[in-house]
Amino acid sequence: MARDIERRLRQLKTRRVGMDRLGRLNEVAKHEVLTKSLAEEAWQIRALSQPYTRYALGAMAEVGPDYTQKSIETAERVGKQLKDKLESNGWSVDCRLQGSVPLNVHIRGVSDVDLLNLDADFLTYYSAGARALAGYYSTPATETSRDRLLRLRKECEKILVDAYPAADVDTSGGKAICIAGGSLARPVDVVPSHWIDTVEYQRTLQLRDRGVKIVNKKIPETIENMPFLHIDRVHNRDLLEAGGGLKKSIRLAKNVKNDAIEDGRDVSLPSFDIAGVMFHADQGALKVGQVYELAILAETQRFLELLRNNKAYARTLDVPDGTRKIFDSESKFAGLDVLSAEVDDLAREVAKEQSRMIRQYDALPLEVSRKAIEGVYVPS
Repeated sequence: MARDIERRLRQLKTRRVGMDRLGRLNEVAKHEVLTKSLAEEAWQIRALSQPYTRYALGAMAEVGPDYTQKSIETAERVGKQLKDKLESNGWSVDCRLQGSVPLNVHIRGVSDVDLLNLDADFLTYYSAGARALAGYYSTPATETSRDRLLRLRKECEKILVDAYPAADVDTSGGKAICIAGGSLARPVDVVPSHWIDTVEYQRTLQLRDRGVKIVNKKIPETIENMPFLHIDRVHNRDLLEAGGGLKKSIRLAKNVKNDAIEDGRDVSLPSFDIAGVMFHADQGALKVGQVYELAILAETQRFLELLRNNKAYARTLDVPDGTRKIFDSESKFAGLDVLSAEVDDLAREVAKEQSRMIRQYDALPLEVSRKAIEGVYVPS
């Protein structure tokens, strides 16, 4: 990273402008670039003589509300198109956002908007739940989840291809239909799905406890997810324990990951799992970032290094919704190694900018670099 910080700053700025997945600006995004206020990108005028520090601050900054609202509106527009066409064909559907946008850990130009397209006439349930035991579910299914979702997927693909002829509609993915370009301001991933009424949901009737089932058409097989429980647990830990530092740490790691990918590195650690990793970090240390923002970089570096050096401990960590282990494949450890090394480099360079005493040294222990940055106040 030491040799290419200016290039990474340009990449970060370009990403925050909002390129599509092919590196292009559509007409809506071009308009946003021309009208975007300076206040929304305040990180660009902080630490002007310290490029590594400026990069770290920009990488953890949240996306502005106007950009986020446009992302939500784009997904809702696609959802309405699907809902209208599907219901005219006899389906009953519901659309909900999942993923990084409703959680506010999305980063511009990389994070698509994930839209669940839910079959409202079909669900599965856990037979040990209170509603099931009370006989609430009385209509037997006439087809399997897999067949039902494959049928819904096929109809969604046809509707999107017909409705958005100027857009790129990628139907090759196993779990999602990816649509980008044309008149759409953001890429949208449409995920055909249906509800699962878990035991806990049957007790609370809270959205966070309700699961969804999706289909991977390439195998084909169905997969159970708890997207709203993930959002709820990460959001509450960030709010109640980390004072906003957890989400900043996730954005920081995601931006570093994507810059490493743009530089040709293979970082096989999904963004969902990055959120899961930082969910287990020291939230008190992240909370220090309310005043001393670089403490978030220090804790992110410390925890990634800890996991890289202690894979046995890393293997014990669950994703926030508790449905599986984060590191459930060796390829994720390879991704962790790259991400951790990249954050190590960033922490060292930021420390050199913040401490005259350590600038003369090339390879100080990372603990020294952390100490040099965790109590630094960077004026707004």
